[in-house]
Amino acid sequence: MAEYNLPLPAMGESIAEATIIRWLKEEGESVKKEDILVEIATDKIDTEISSPVNGVLKKKLFAPNEVAKVGNFIAILETEEKFFLEKISVEKSKKRFYSPLVRSIAKKEGINFYELETIEGSGEKGRITKKDMLKYIHIRKNNIIFPKPKYDNVKNENEEIIEMDRIRKITAKHMISSKNISAHVTSFVEADVTNIVKWREKIKETFQKNTGEKLTLMSVFVECVVKAIKDHPMINISVIGTNIIKKRNIHIGLATALPNGNLIVPVIKNADSYNLVGLIKIINDLIKRAKSNQLKPEETQGGTYTISNIGSFGNLFGTPIIHQPQVAIMAIGMIQKKLSVIETPKGDLIGIRYKIYLSHSYDHRVIDGVLGGCFAKKVALYLEKFNCYTKI
Repeated sequence: MAEYNLPLPAMGESIAEATIIRWLKEEGESVKKEDILVEIATDKIDTEISSPVNGVLKKKLFAPNEVAKVGNFIAILETEEKFFLEKISVEKSKKRFYSPLVRSIAKKEGINFYELETIEGSGEKGRITKKDMLKYIHIRKNNIIFPKPKYDNVKNENEEIIEMDRIRKITAKHMISSKNISAHVTSFVEADVTNIVKWREKIKETFQKNTGEKLTLMSVFVECVVKAIKDHPMINISVIGTNIIKKRNIHIGLATALPNGNLIVPVIKNADSYNLVGLIKIINDLIKRAKSNQLKPEETQGGTYTISNIGSFGNLFGTPIIHQPQVAIMAIGMIQKKLSVIETPKGDLIGIRYKIYLSHSYDHRVIDGVLGGCFAKKVALYLEKFNCYTKI
């Protein structure tokens, strides 16, 4: 029988490693092609790895809670299948074309067909380039195991040591990294959302009855943020060294609290291509699947701007931390009834209005106070001018 080295597959441009959660097969156990071998978790999402061949699980190379890099071999399978590089051709590969140079490099490095299929390509239609191959080979050769850290027993009877779970460790690392990378500044703006609140109250029951969808206000917030980004496109950027990368696509991340208290950020790709009904449907779907751990890795990647609804747990405003490599994030506060001065052609009046605070954190390396503050104000203006006669 031949040995097949199972690599940790590439799961997206920003994902470089994964934690082994649990093995579903034991060493010496027979496996069929497409059988799930192991559950893994990245900083984006939990997922599974299946066997690409029929055979036997000969050896596990990583234990639960250990971290593997993309390209690291995580298991050795024994199989009678012939899977070596000689099988590679345009006809054999249904997924994509491999150039003679790529096939030559793969053969030289002992990368078989199934492993080649896991490599993420940056070329046209996902084709693998020479640069992709060299990058993968570099990662593959550094097959480093990161053991689970050990902690001393509790010595003070009045204290309890609780080890962070995997998501909390990743979140902590990202928050510190973001603070170290970006010069955070936060601007605050108040917005009158009375028209939006009354509009929703008026049509929410009919809307849910007709569509089966819950009418949440997040769709309106996303729509107004998208409009403001179009007015101020330099908010929709990232930074690499001293270069500013201006994004043509508007991909909105929605910071979503999970039932266990952790956080995940599903992304609405091309958010400017949806009408309000479309936004309602995709937001409800993403949040529902996020909370049931059913998102695909690519659905948490590629965001260009993030919104966090801190009002959902009773907060008025905050200082959100930027989700790297983005340069700005907006927190939506809790809606409050407030006594307000209402300006009319006949003079000022005092009345009860629904108000929220928008907290806009941005990277002062590339966004000055004028742009950061004007963007927040523009979002507020779009909220206040929301057409309460919108038909959905």
